[in-house]
Amino acid sequence: MKELLRRRLARANTLYLDVVDAVTADQLGSRLADLPSDTFGHQLWCVLGARESYPRAARAGEWQGFTSPVTAEETTDAAALRAAFTQTASDVDAWVAGLDAEDETSFTYALALLEHETQHHGQLIRFLYGLGIERPESWQRQYALDEEF
Repeated sequence: MKELLRRRLARANTLYLDVVDAVTADQLGSRLADLPSDTFGHQLWCVLGARESYPRAARAGEWQGFTSPVTAEETTDAAALRAAFTQTASDVDAWVAGLDAEDETSFTYALALLEHETQHHGQLIRFLYGLGIERPESWQRQYALDEEF
């Protein structure tokens, strides 16, 4: 189970890196028109924050608050986001690799993290379509985007 979780989290990270590479600073700062919406980049800020906050909560056995490794200003800086995604993916992988199979609390947080990442994928798909951004090939394959039914 642990190895499967590590692979799924690594896959989620690859998708995030691909989307960061596909957008401009202006797009990262964009909101969806005529909808309640935070910015594209703030979605990524939240993912990165969860990667920092969920393992900390698991280690403590309870929620310790939410922090993100990137600032609000860095949410439009693709290089800063890419670096943070790379670092947090490594940190999360090391955390999951070290989980004790009997530690249900930690596995609950790890599964919640994967759910959180996937939920943000869905939000980002709305941004990609809503802002007219070409969907990265990895996103096309993972979520069967733009296929005719």
